[in-house]
Amino acid sequence: MVRFQRRKLLASCLCITATGFLLVTLQVVVELGKFERKKFKNFYLRAGHAEMEEEPTHLYPFLQKEALTLNRKKKLETDSYPIMLWWSPLTGETARLGQCGADACFFTINRSFLHHRMTKALLFYGTDFNIDSLPLPRKAHHDWALFHEESPKNNYKLFHKPVITLFNYTATFSRHSHLPLTTQYLEGIEVLKSLRYLVPLQSKNNLRKRLAPLVYVQSDCDPPSDRDSYIRELMTYIEVDSYGECLQNKDLPWQLKNPASMDADGFYRIIAQYKFILAFENAVCDDYITEKFWRPLKLGVVPVYYGSPSITDWLPSNRSAILVSEFSHPRELASYIRQLDYDDRLYEAYIEWKLKGEISNQRLLAALRERKWGVQDINQDNYIDAFECMVCNKVWDNIRLQEKGLPPKRWKAEVTHLSCPEPTVFAFSPPAPRSSSLRRMWIPSFEQSKKEAQALRWLVDRNQNFSAQEFWALVFKD
Repeated sequence: MVRFQRRKLLASCLCITATGFLLVTLQVVVELGKFERKKFKNFYLRAGHAEMEEEPTHLYPFLQKEALTLNRKKKLETDSYPIMLWWSPLTGETARLGQCGADACFFTINRSFLHHRMTKALLFYGTDFNIDSLPLPRKAHHDWALFHEESPKNNYKLFHKPVITLFNYTATFSRHSHLPLTTQYLEGIEVLKSLRYLVPLQSKNNLRKRLAPLVYVQSDCDPPSDRDSYIRELMTYIEVDSYGECLQNKDLPWQLKNPASMDADGFYRIIAQYKFILAFENAVCDDYITEKFWRPLKLGVVPVYYGSPSITDWLPSNRSAILVSEFSHPRELASYIRQLDYDDRLYEAYIEWKLKGEISNQRLLAALRERKWGVQDINQDNYIDAFECMVCNKVWDNIRLQEKGLPPKRWKAEVTHLSCPEPTVFAFSPPAPRSSSLRRMWIPSFEQSKKEAQALRWLVDRNQNFSAQEFWALVFKD
C-alpha cells in the first residue's frame, strides 16, 4: 500500500462543490507538489527513509509542479479543466488544481464528480482495485488509468489479460507500461557508484571469522516465489546468517528490529560487512525488481539474485550479481559461492565495477536519465505526480484533437503491461509444517484469479452495476 503526504502551504481554504465551481473563500491552498512516499507491506516500511526536511522557502518558485494560484475574488469553474477522479482514494486529496506542463487538470477523490461532464479519467491503485464498487456504467469518454507498482500477490486478477486490458493507461513495474516504474527503488546512478558503505575486502575476510559468507533478511515468509524453500535447502550446503523472521538464526540489535529500520544507517553497516546477500523477490515477474536487488549494490555486497527473469537487462555491469537461475541446484550455487569466498581475485571481479565507478549497462543509464520522476528527491516529481500528469496530458491531447474535428486517440493497455507467470514451488526437502499451508496457497490462488478476471471482464463489458454475489456466482459457475 502506498501512503503519502503532499506538502502544502495553507494561505487560505479552497472550498469545492461538485456542481462545477471552485469557490475561493477565506484561504487558498497553495500546492507545492512534492511529497514523501511511504509504503507499508506486511508492516514493512518499504521506503524506509527518514522524513525529509522542510523545503527552504526560496526553492518554492523553482519546483517543477506548482499549483495554480487562485485569486480570492475570482471563481474558477471546473468546466474549464478536465477532472481526474481517483476512484481509489490513494492521494487523500479532495481537490487540487494541478499543473502538468502547459496543461492543467482538476484532481480529486470525491466520487460525487463521477457524473460531472468534465470528468475524463478515473485513476485506480491496483492493490485497492476490487469488485465492490466499480464506476459502472462506464461512459464512453471515461478513460481508466491503473497505477500498480506491487507484485501479483497483492491482486492477482490484475495480471491477466481480461482485466489489465480494461485500462487505457498504465504505470507498472513493466518496461512496456505507458509509465514504466522498473527503477522505482533506485535513487540514481550516484548511489550505485558510492563507496560510502563499502567495506574493504580484507576487512570482510577478517569478519568471516564470526560471520557467514551469506546474509538473508526477510520477514515476509513463503511468498509466491517459494524463496524460503530454496534458501532452506541452500542452508544445508553453506552457512547463512538469517536476521528476519523467515528462517531466523541470528538477531539484529534491538534498535534495528523495527521494520522501519531497513534503510537505517546502522542496518546498512551490518549488511555491508557481508560478502554476499540472498536477494530473492517475493514473485518472479519480468522487470519486477525491488530494493532487495538495488540495496546490496549500493552497499558493496554481491547480490545472489532470484526474481525477475529479465534481470540481466538491468545489471550495472555484466558481472555485478550472481544469478540463481544459472545453477541447477542449491548445492551447485553453494559450491560457487565458496569458491568466490576463498579466492579474492574471483570475488573482486563482482565488485570491480563499483570500485571503478563504471556502469556499462546503457539500458539502465538511459532509463534513469529519461524517467520523468525521481526517488527520494524533493527537486523532482515523484512517480504518482508523473502518473497523474501522464493521464492529464493524454486527456488534453485528445481534447485538442477533437477541437480540430479529429477523432481522439484511443489508448489501451496490453497484456505485457502487467504479466507474471504462474507461481511454482521448488522440489526440495519438505517445508516446515507451519509454513506449508501458505506455501501451497499460491498456485490455487493464481488459478482462481484467472476465473475472477474472466468474470470481472464479462460484468464490466455488460456495463451495469453488479453485486458480489453475481461476481462469485460467475467465478464458481463450473
